[in-house]
Amino acid sequence: MHREGNPVGGTDGVGGTESQEALPGEATPGPAAAERARGRRPVAAALMLGMGLAAIDGTIVATAVPQIVGDLGGFAVFSWLFSGYLLAVTVTLPVYGKLSDTFGRKPVLVAGIILFLAGSVLCAAAWNMAALIAFRVVQGLGGGALQGTVQTIAADLYPLRERPKIQARLSTVWATSAVAGPAVGGLLAAYADWRWIFLINVPVGALALWLVARHLHEPARPRPEVRPRIDWAGALAVFATGALLLTALVQGGVAWPWLSAPSLGLLGASAALAVLTVVIERRAAEPVIPGWVWRRRTIASVNLALGAMGLLMVAPTVFLPTYAQSVLGLGPIAAGFVLSVMTLSWPVSAALADRVYNRIGFRRTAMTGMCGALLVLLCFPLLPYPGAAWQPALLMLLLGATLGLFQLPLIVGVQSTVGWTERGTTTASVLFCRQVGQSLGAALFGAVANASLASRLADAPVDGLPGDLDGMSHALEEPGALTAEATDYLRRAVDTATDHVFTGAAVAAGLALLVVTFVAPRRFPVLAEHEEATAASER
Repeated sequence: MHREGNPVGGTDGVGGTESQEALPGEATPGPAAAERARGRRPVAAALMLGMGLAAIDGTIVATAVPQIVGDLGGFAVFSWLFSGYLLAVTVTLPVYGKLSDTFGRKPVLVAGIILFLAGSVLCAAAWNMAALIAFRVVQGLGGGALQGTVQTIAADLYPLRERPKIQARLSTVWATSAVAGPAVGGLLAAYADWRWIFLINVPVGALALWLVARHLHEPARPRPEVRPRIDWAGALAVFATGALLLTALVQGGVAWPWLSAPSLGLLGASAALAVLTVVIERRAAEPVIPGWVWRRRTIASVNLALGAMGLLMVAPTVFLPTYAQSVLGLGPIAAGFVLSVMTLSWPVSAALADRVYNRIGFRRTAMTGMCGALLVLLCFPLLPYPGAAWQPALLMLLLGATLGLFQLPLIVGVQSTVGWTERGTTTASVLFCRQVGQSLGAALFGAVANASLASRLADAPVDGLPGDLDGMSHALEEPGALTAEATDYLRRAVDTATDHVFTGAAVAAGLALLVVTFVAPRRFPVLAEHEEATAASER
């Protein structure tokens, strides 16, 4: 059976009357509960380290973009450092989710950590931008296992009443890693070599791998009567569709006009592949994303809402460090901290979110958080030029608080509507849609920023400006090579491009708010806790 409502009598959200049955891993009094808690600690530590890997990687790379471009070139395609990684994560998330439901969580997580570390070492050895982008894709193949499986194991270990605790811990570690990432990345970029930003993953990942191998023990699973099938054809079709679409978005308006043959050809080919992907998925015995994740209103609405959130997240994480260095004139370390303040407020907000949704429900809590995020994003284009560093930092602090209040209730809520055998697929579908949003956002907002900068260069009333985007990057790193008037013009161009990106992010926030308001159910159909215990005992 399902139960609806709130434990404290709200109108939508967690559930009605609390079950009195003791659950696996539940914090009930007595020696057995204490022993269960001690057994979970090493695994929880491994999950936190895995989350730390993903957090450090994202923020540390964003901070060092100017130094990477200065060494390897390729400013016009630097957004592929993010979109290529995110594309690989996106495609593999649902595959890993299906694998974890079929074969267990541990082998998937171990393989993901190993692949992520191999990609990190290869990135450190990259000799040009093309090689670095290719090795970032290898990293992403491991990152898909990390992101999806960590969230799924966390939901397996803790029953509904305790899930906010583990989610808050994961958010806290993510925030700690994300704060350390910009600082370490800035130090390495300024005083050492940007290649060390990838090697920093190795000791963290090695410790996480050891903890998982030693302490994560899953019950033996019976051999299935029918050999499981993984939809590799569907995964390949999704990858090809995304690659063509992202290429069209990143290069359109920069390498060629939007209405030229290359743009139209790529967009047409991606549309044709999208149709083919739908056909393949409808015929697949075990599709990458099963149809039921879209037929259930709760899961579908959370998928769409977090997809829109992924889209808007690209604005601060990818473009804010470049804005802080190019427009505000900050060094790499200070620019990293302007971004990292968002990760200070996010876990605090997430830790307090259960107090809110236990009163007003999952849906209303998420609506409140996204309303705040929309207002914050709309404020960014109103910042003065050049402004002071505390102004965008304050906005990022507020943005982190609002997004923490938006994301955690939706993830906890949707995981609580399914049993063990569906939780990996459900979690993967939610994260898949969030990553789709990030992948499209990296390409789309990269195209918006590049088109804005290229337009400003073409119409520049100032002499002596660089002729392309690569030259613009080098000129901003060495402003002494230009006149004061030319330098100011370039900085204003970056400021305008960043404003355009944040305006697009505000549109994405509006879409997320509309989905939660009009598509999500008023009450999440949360499984009764004894059903979760039954599902776990049947593994």
